[in-house]
Amino acid sequence: MSSVFDYLAWRGDLTFGQSPFCPVDGLILSVLSYVHFDGLVPEGAAKAVPLGRAAEDYLALPPARRGRCRGEEDLRLLRALADAPRFAGLGLCGWADHFVPREETQFAALAVLLGDGSAFLAFRGTDGTLVGWKEDFNLSFLDVVPAQLEAAGYVRDLAAAFPGQLRLGGHSKGGNLAAAGGALSPVKVRDRIMSVWSFDGPGLNPYLMARPGYQELLTRIHSFVPKSSVVGLLLAHEEPHTVVDSDQRGLFQHNPYSWQVLGGGFVRLEEVDAGSRMIDRTLKNWLAGLTSRQRETVVDTLYELLSSGDAKTIREALEPKNLASALHAALDTDPRDLLTVASSLARLAGAALRAL
Repeated sequence: MSSVFDYLAWRGDLTFGQSPFCPVDGLILSVLSYVHFDGLVPEGAAKAVPLGRAAEDYLALPPARRGRCRGEEDLRLLRALADAPRFAGLGLCGWADHFVPREETQFAALAVLLGDGSAFLAFRGTDGTLVGWKEDFNLSFLDVVPAQLEAAGYVRDLAAAFPGQLRLGGHSKGGNLAAAGGALSPVKVRDRIMSVWSFDGPGLNPYLMARPGYQELLTRIHSFVPKSSVVGLLLAHEEPHTVVDSDQRGLFQHNPYSWQVLGGGFVRLEEVDAGSRMIDRTLKNWLAGLTSRQRETVVDTLYELLSSGDAKTIREALEPKNLASALHAALDTDPRDLLTVASSLARLAGAALRAL
């Protein structure tokens, strides 16, 4: 079984001129957006720093100054990229990181200059914060969420400052932002988008899918999901997806480092497994049975309860002291909202039983 690290050992010494851009390159650059390059990568497109230097500068920082790091695998990836001639000399610029709790916005992106006159715009997925989680669920009842508008503005601004062709990509919510950012872009910008890469990214709602921009980009969207995908099957997709093998089980397959690589692509499977199809049917049937107002009430109420304590991340929200704060806050919550949440969760349980 091979991973992105095996790919870097196999092809890391070849430039993009020697070995063209491939799906695994797209996944690697998408994952790069999770790194908090604050102060290390320029915000504009006028100046870029080599990826290798940015990686080394980040790794040299004391852990307390690195910002939130997802795990050791991200650090291992940075070390591997700094040692790989294929990536080390690529320019990084266009750093953006906007976290605005009161607007329920979590957005981050960076541009990677590929050396052939094109750029890859990488959008960060959900970062584990309650705000990021809340914005994800807002997708179920809002036509457009703030991060999608920011993605469109980011594509437009980078296109104005950068004359070459563009590739857009992201993992998880980042894949959704790449597709939405492209779909909401002006026609002249869309004409320069070579491809959109979504790695286990949720789909779009009917409003965005009906827009001319999405329909125009449809044949340029490349969607990949692991065999037990949950996130990547949420909402709706018109573009076909490629199913990828993973060395993990269940939800842990969302981890891009678990995806199995074959050459410049992935180990492909015919379809997602039965468990993934069952969860997909369950969630879609559940959401179909709720009005937009009910979805909003459920999401808003749960968010207010979970954020009533000191928790800033999902992991912190599940700590006993913060769960206790959530239960205490429930005493002051409108009983009608609690009833909506309870009845909605009961419907979810019923949808799960029907999907068995």
